[in-house]
Amino acid sequence: MRVFAFCVFLFFLAPYQCTDCPVGCKCFAATNTVTCVSRELRAVPPGIPGRARTLVITGNDIPQIGPDSFPGLDNITNICLSNNRITEVGSHTFSPMTGLRSLDLSRNPLALIHPEALWVPGGPLRDLNLSRSLHNATSLADLAVALRWGGLAGLQGLDLSGNRLTLLAPGTFSHLPGLRRLLLRDNALASVRGGTFSGPEKRLLLLDLSRNAFRTFRAEALEEFGRLGPAARLALGHNPYLCSCEIRRFAAWLNRSGTGTGTGAAAAVVVDADQVRCAAPTRLRDADVRAVRCGGEEGEGVEEDEGVQEDGKQEDQEEREDQEEEDVSLQTSYVFLGLVLGFVGMMFLLVLYLNRGGMKKWITEMRDACRDVLDGYHYRYEIDSDPRLGHLSAGAGRGHFGSAPPAAPRCAVAQMPTDTLVPPGDHVPPLGDHVPPPQGPKVKGPRPPLPHRGLREGTTSPPPPPPTGD
Repeated sequence: MRVFAFCVFLFFLAPYQCTDCPVGCKCFAATNTVTCVSRELRAVPPGIPGRARTLVITGNDIPQIGPDSFPGLDNITNICLSNNRITEVGSHTFSPMTGLRSLDLSRNPLALIHPEALWVPGGPLRDLNLSRSLHNATSLADLAVALRWGGLAGLQGLDLSGNRLTLLAPGTFSHLPGLRRLLLRDNALASVRGGTFSGPEKRLLLLDLSRNAFRTFRAEALEEFGRLGPAARLALGHNPYLCSCEIRRFAAWLNRSGTGTGTGAAAAVVVDADQVRCAAPTRLRDADVRAVRCGGEEGEGVEEDEGVQEDGKQEDQEEREDQEEEDVSLQTSYVFLGLVLGFVGMMFLLVLYLNRGGMKKWITEMRDACRDVLDGYHYRYEIDSDPRLGHLSAGAGRGHFGSAPPAAPRCAVAQMPTDTLVPPGDHVPPLGDHVPPPQGPKVKGPRPPLPHRGLREGTTSPPPPPPTGD
């Protein structure tokens, strides 16, 4: 009996390695959990049991996931895909998981998130972990679109920690009205703009802005904090606050936070107010921001005196030195750029020198071609501008109606004198054909003119017409 009880215990609590468990994974029947940890998988393993409710796939090399990665897993409620080197999440990737409530994509270099990558029918998703997963600024833009079109009205927890975020645009979370926990720690945020938390501001219970790059919170940010509900908790510690006179407003707000007293009292409570300390100047380092007083103000706390001013001057000097170093590095960059451009110019001149023969031949051919074209235009212009040579191009104007006359002929046919005798019976060739010289006795008379020869030899005017014999 004891052996039977022990076997039943092993069946329910020990991993079951049956035919319905993927190769390389472990399946736990008691919790309906499937784990595939550090198995060097290149894709989501097929054959995950349909009754599984928790899926853990971590420490693998899966470059992308899509709608075909999780077929038939409509019973999954929790899925962890952290540290799998995932770079792309396709549209409707998690659509088969109609009961999904928790999704962990942390520690993945996500470079491409499709607009409907997080869409699940019915919007059951409640917690989304994207810490240390946004690869660049493009990923943040893709995430903003995915949050808008993902149907995440029921999302309650969003973790964006450790993503090196520098700025959150107003309205980023406006499509998450049910959001209650927003974790933004370990980023590089330096300011909060109006409307950043519009949408879930009345429902937020926890807003974590610790370990960022805030130097102070100006009036716009304090007004945004004032829109949070009375149950909201803020985490603002471990930021490099600059304790100068500009931080007075924030220090006063911090002293009133959660007290509900005084004019403009803060409704939210700063849960780590003891960690809100000065990082600069040096004299006030590690001092409580709530105790900072500007010169001339009454009350206990750290007073700004000559030492603070000296520290401020020292910081200004350090900033000037840093600016000078940046200028020197910029000049070095310009010098390097000039050297590169000079090298490229020398290579260009070397190529021209090596191909000087071909370049010279090409230039000569282009010059001759242009000269021939110009000579043709010049000859046509002389023919058209001299009325005495109109008979040379008279036939050119007898073309079709509306068409331009053809170009003037290169050579003109000399006119035959009217007193030239042609023996009867001899064949007279048509005009324009070559006329052989007569075989009989030469007839005395003036030689017919050749007006075209004078023009082609460069004369400025055509030769005089032949005498008529009167």
